Amino acid sequence: MRTAIPEEPLGSTGKSIPLVGFGTVEYPLNEAFKERVLHAIKLGYRHFDTAAAYPSEQPLGEALTEALRLGLVQSGDELFITSKLWLTDSYRGRVIPGLQKTLKTLGLEYLDLYLVHFPVSLILEATCPVKPEDIRSFDYEGVWEEMEKCQELGPTKKKGVSNFTCKKLERLLATMLLQKFILLSIRCY
Repeated sequence: MRTAIPEEPLGSTGKSIPLVGFGTVEYPLNEAFKERVLHAIKLGYRHFDTAAAYPSEQPLGEALTEALRLGLVQSGDELFITSKLWLTDSYRGRVIPGLQKTLKTLGLEYLDLYLVHFPVSLILEATCPVKPEDIRSFDYEGVWEEMEKCQELGPTKKKGVSNFTCKKLERLLATMLLQKFILLSIRCY
């Protein structure tokens, strides 16, 4: 039996975000993962949350394809997929390729919501567990500009952040306001 999950409109996208989502982080990845996703869809889940760092990204994509094939959903538009930028891609010039890799892994054309996973950057060679020497400072301006481009170009409908403290949110908001001010100033001349 499918349960109706409440939704809220998501800006001007014409789409709503289901207020209850199905988290897909799983270590180690269990063979029954895809069956659990299909069962969740049968129960009414439509919002699936993943991340580039989760080993479940590819099997989630496979399960979503299977749900379409089985007719559990009529189109991908019935689903709401959130993913997150990993720390090795939290650099100017790496955000869009990071999103493209996620889309390829999931087998999707776009995400409904793309989040900066953490306000931290790691060197490209970093592995988990993270070593302190692999951590780099986060480029608020560069990463956010690229997140804006991801939305402008269409591979994500909305963008946002997760795991930001209030201070880090304030810093990001100040960066965003400064970028908008600079754009307005340029347009005025």
